[in-house]
Amino acid sequence: MERRVTIRDVAARAGVSAGAVSLALNDRPGVSEATRRRITEAARELGWSPSLAARALAGGPRVHTVGMAITRGAVGVGLDSVHMALIGGIESVLADRPCALLLHVAPDLDAEIALYRQWWQSGRVNGTVLIAVSADDPRVAALSRLGMPAVALAHPALAGPFPAVWSDDAAATAEAVRYLAMLGHRRIAHVSGPGTLGRTLQRARAFEDTAAELRLDGARAVRTDLSAHGGAAATRSLLASADRPTAVLYDNDVMAVAGIAVAAETGLRVPADLSLVAWDDSDLCRITRPALSALSHDPFATGEQVARCLLELLDNGTAPSRTSGTPVLVPRGTTGPAPAP
Repeated sequence: MERRVTIRDVAARAGVSAGAVSLALNDRPGVSEATRRRITEAARELGWSPSLAARALAGGPRVHTVGMAITRGAVGVGLDSVHMALIGGIESVLADRPCALLLHVAPDLDAEIALYRQWWQSGRVNGTVLIAVSADDPRVAALSRLGMPAVALAHPALAGPFPAVWSDDAAATAEAVRYLAMLGHRRIAHVSGPGTLGRTLQRARAFEDTAAELRLDGARAVRTDLSAHGGAAATRSLLASADRPTAVLYDNDVMAVAGIAVAAETGLRVPADLSLVAWDDSDLCRITRPALSALSHDPFATGEQVARCLLELLDNGTAPSRTSGTPVLVPRGTTGPAPAP
């Protein structure tokens, strides 16, 4: 575990007293300019920044903050409705305590990890929430070394030493595949996210296992970046194949909506010629025509679970992992009768 750099570490590096460091870094008189420069350089080399928590103990306002960083690739051009509902759920629980959410969008994982280090060294946050967790996620190891409390929005197998809040995506995926098979579909495709993303791995494994169990020899999977463009490209490729699928399960709502548009371009009728199911039962699923069948979950309630788990961890030093439930299939206008033989 990495130890926080303290004012005494800076003093030792600069060869001065801790009092001199305090004077220099708070821009107070009492040290020479040469000493001030030496202290500033020592602080920079050690990566030290002033502890907001220590300042609070010295008489400033008490700081009790939960951090949440999101890489830009995870949100595309902006936070979608699922992210916003998740954040709303977290904030609704934090509002009952003298606690706030600090949200930051980082350009990449390296920047996100550097941000955690800066937050923890400065005492700016008490703990954090990890989202979009991948297999062998470097953030898990980095936060563990820092000793920073965290809750992972991921399957417990991916959360390392941290408590996890997770939904049973495998069971929901299996339910969707069985429903489509019950309608008579044998050629079912899964348009998923990046192969390292935790939820993609969970869903992909369930899709493959259920297809094998049902002996769906025409089942296949395509990986994408979860964007509308990626969903459209995957759909075009699938529908252009000689043994095109008669049903497609998408890993989010925007890809499924793109899939409807591509089906229309190719002259296929939804659901008469092609059945579609989306993850994330957002408003987008309900206002699209035809309305999208979807795997429905409650990201606001999940956010509440995440916040309660993290507060329990901060209060007690430990908290159990917990499930936020199993998403439920809601059939609508994009799934229809069995395809003709």
